Amino acid sequence: MLAKLKFTILDRYMLDELSGPFGFGLAAFTLIFAATEILNIGKLVSNDHAPLWAALLIFLWSLPGQVVLVIPMALLLGTLLTVARLSGDSEITALKAAGVTFTRIVTPLLAVGIVMSFVTFFLQEQVVPYANDQLTEIENAVINHTSAFNRDLTVSAKLPGGGRQVTLATAYEPNSRALLHVTLVQYDNHNQPRQIVFADRAEFTADKWVLANSSVYRFNPDGTTLAEPHIPAQQVELGENPTDLVKRLSNDDPENMSRAQIADVVRSGQLTETEYRKYVTTYQEKLARPFACFVFILIAIPFGLRSIRGGGSASLGFGVSLAIVFVYYIVMTICSFLGEAMLGLAWFWAWMPNIVFTAIGLTRLRRVALV
Repeated sequence: MLAKLKFTILDRYMLDELSGPFGFGLAAFTLIFAATEILNIGKLVSNDHAPLWAALLIFLWSLPGQVVLVIPMALLLGTLLTVARLSGDSEITALKAAGVTFTRIVTPLLAVGIVMSFVTFFLQEQVVPYANDQLTEIENAVINHTSAFNRDLTVSAKLPGGGRQVTLATAYEPNSRALLHVTLVQYDNHNQPRQIVFADRAEFTADKWVLANSSVYRFNPDGTTLAEPHIPAQQVELGENPTDLVKRLSNDDPENMSRAQIADVVRSGQLTETEYRKYVTTYQEKLARPFACFVFILIAIPFGLRSIRGGGSASLGFGVSLAIVFVYYIVMTICSFLGEAMLGLAWFWAWMPNIVFTAIGLTRLRRVALV
């Protein structure tokens, strides 16, 4: 068993053959995606008078997200070109004549697909969210000169003794981590308001929110009202810290978050029904998507052989890869819609594109192996 798993000359040769086309595909697809960002840089500098250094930083911080999308495509193209060349030069036929099975020949390529799936997952979960945070911060602080929020803030949180608290604010200052023009409404277990607090601002310090220049109005069960105007400072709980608020409201898109961040937002209870479905579906999809690396390599191997047998050339690989990617993302879009509609099966629909394409790849690969 250990002898079969040993890294051999054949493995090194197949990886060397894949590295060149993969690098070409990575550069080509990244350039295609980056073209739009390059145009945006020109617009930021010319129309919005943004500093050139800020525009360049935005471009650089957008690259990790693009690379995560590009890696599966690059592996698809790289595998198509690699297998097509080996088949066209009769190297696969020679290896078979030497007693090497076709499955053993392509095993290094499939292993690369598995490894790159985990690499892509790591980039998606650790690198891309951080890059998106940096990009958003630069856009808001340097270019837009506005609050990180593009809409009024509303936070609903449960109170320790029962009931809930609704917090409203009109703006957020990223530099001071302060909410502006804050209103807190506390409800009891019967959903009746028992206290309203108005404050000029709420600043986050030492893991607590501190209201400045606030006024408190308490509603007693007997119908009387107790007013406490002009309180210089008081501590309150809002249910979320500034980091969570920025990620949820400035991005407002689970695609820009890691699975851990999505889970935190879902648990916070701040989402509407539509938002909840979107976040849960994206949470499941973010686990399945990176494994498109393995699926694309699996399906590219038989397609690479067929293109040569059909009289095509290596240049056909680019067109075939685009066609496969196009069909894959159509299936993924349909499954995403079904996942939101049937939330209990969101995990199943998230994996369905990989399941379908894996089945197609295995079927075609078996036919090729028997030839």
